[in-house]
Amino acid sequence: MNLLIFTPYYPPHTGGLESHAEEFNKHLANEDFVITVFSPQLPKNTPEKQIDNKYLTIIRYPAWEIVPNYPLPKFWSLKFWKLFCALYKQNFDITISRTRFFFSSFMALIFAKTKRIKFIHIEHGSDFVQLSSKFKNFLAKLYDYGFGQLIFKFSDINISISKAVQEFIYKFDKQPSPIIYRGLNIKEIDNINTDTTIQQKYPDKIIIAFVGRLYKWKGVENSIKAVKNLPTKLKKGITFIIVGNGEDFEHLKKIAGNETDIIFTGNVPRDKAISILKSSQIYIHSAQPGGGLSTSLLEAMYCQNAIIATPNEGAKEIIENNKNGILINNPDPQLIAKAITALVRNKNLIHRLSKEAKKTIVKKINWQKSIEKYEKIFKEILAEK
Repeated sequence: MNLLIFTPYYPPHTGGLESHAEEFNKHLANEDFVITVFSPQLPKNTPEKQIDNKYLTIIRYPAWEIVPNYPLPKFWSLKFWKLFCALYKQNFDITISRTRFFFSSFMALIFAKTKRIKFIHIEHGSDFVQLSSKFKNFLAKLYDYGFGQLIFKFSDINISISKAVQEFIYKFDKQPSPIIYRGLNIKEIDNINTDTTIQQKYPDKIIIAFVGRLYKWKGVENSIKAVKNLPTKLKKGITFIIVGNGEDFEHLKKIAGNETDIIFTGNVPRDKAISILKSSQIYIHSAQPGGGLSTSLLEAMYCQNAIIATPNEGAKEIIENNKNGILINNPDPQLIAKAITALVRNKNLIHRLSKEAKKTIVKKINWQKSIEKYEKIFKEILAEK
């Protein structure tokens, strides 16, 4: 079976969608499933063609970002059209896209319908895009009700990566949308060492972490305010490390002000982010509605962080309050501060919650089981007339 997968980004570009796509491909690609990935050439120094093995090929086309983290093809580039048109000369059984608000999903729809092959969409979002600009939010919503809705309605099946995503899809299209949770590359995470430099630099302090794109819907602003408003004595015993970049980066740094115990790392390679999580004791998942199932949250749980989480981005599907984390109703700074205080004052609670968090991931998050579900769907789709 030959699969053509359109992705908005692909490693070495970092993010939860990127790691999901890469791990999915590596677990699926074999003599029964030959995969071609069509993705933007971002960062620009990545190779145009990359052959991971004889069953997995990545083709990257010239692209640019019209706004941060929203790529578009360079339509004026002859190379883009040559690469895109070359796809029509190959025989694919199924076309797959990821996340309806990226233009790559619309390209996948066009390709599938003109080529007359099956089209499967994997959705990662659970709400309309929320950015700092109201105008951008308006445009994003218009896009969802236009192109996004077309993706959902004209796919042969929409696959949800969480229940929250499924509920969002059903606002646009009522065809059944099976939920398939992602897995984690456990062995890869196990082989990454703890960042001992953090422990050496901040001895006797509790390290709190966040990893992800710095956008409004991530709620990081509220986490910063929560840390800043902690009692001075309590605040002296913690360091909050924020890993990632995005349109809110400078805005968040201004909110943090002169707080020496709020650290911004900017973008770092994935293994570095994991090593930071391994050196942390607490992880704050302060998301508003928007994402499907946070990869960083799952990784933080496996790295044995005590979790403070809102229900959003799939957290309520994986976190059970006071059993494997602390679930708060919303990203209100006072609620976050209250949860931080409870953990910092009770190290036994940190130990118990972090231990249970890892057990949850080992039990529930498994690529082998997920891939078996995908394979079943692929075969059923091709069997349909």
